[in-house]
Amino acid sequence: MKKLLPIIILAVVGFGIYGWVKGFYNTTIKLEENINEKWSKVESAYQRRADLIPNLMKVAERYAEHEQETFVKVIEARSKATSIQIDPSNITPQQLQQFQQAQSGLTSALSRLLAVFERYPELKANENYKEMMNELERTENRIKVERDRYNEEITPYNNHIRQFPGNVLAGMFGFEKKDRFNADEGAEKAPDVNDFIKK
Repeated sequence: MKKLLPIIILAVVGFGIYGWVKGFYNTTIKLEENINEKWSKVESAYQRRADLIPNLMKVAERYAEHEQETFVKVIEARSKATSIQIDPSNITPQQLQQFQQAQSGLTSALSRLLAVFERYPELKANENYKEMMNELERTENRIKVERDRYNEEITPYNNHIRQFPGNVLAGMFGFEKKDRFNADEGAEKAPDVNDFIKK
């Protein structure tokens, strides 16, 4: 029996370590998948905005046909913003910054476009245009909500992999700290369509 005791102790300790490692790994994967899901919703909200732009421009072109230069800039900004694809499981600070810069470029181009539209009262009176503007405002609000939810998922993940002794296992398994989505300066509130027009 005395000969078996060390083996039993080793087996119990081994199973305990196995259970702890397994629990840490599975929890980390779950937290990481939550982040990936939230990121996909951020992208979806931005894609919704990009999808609204052609319809908005189609309605506007009938009234503002002399604004082709502005339209081209919006199309180019939209193309750049939608061309950036990010794998949320391997997102880097540089990728996140590039994504944000492209989206900010589209926001800026939209601001100029909406300022141009202010010069066309017939366009502003058009029911389709009004609905598009309402939808754009709702989409901008949704973008803010989804960015905030994404950032909220980062904290538990980062805490989990950076606290001792989990940080040892995180390093062994290659889990790395995730970066938050940093809002542009002045973006602490969701954009209002009227904010675009004032710019």
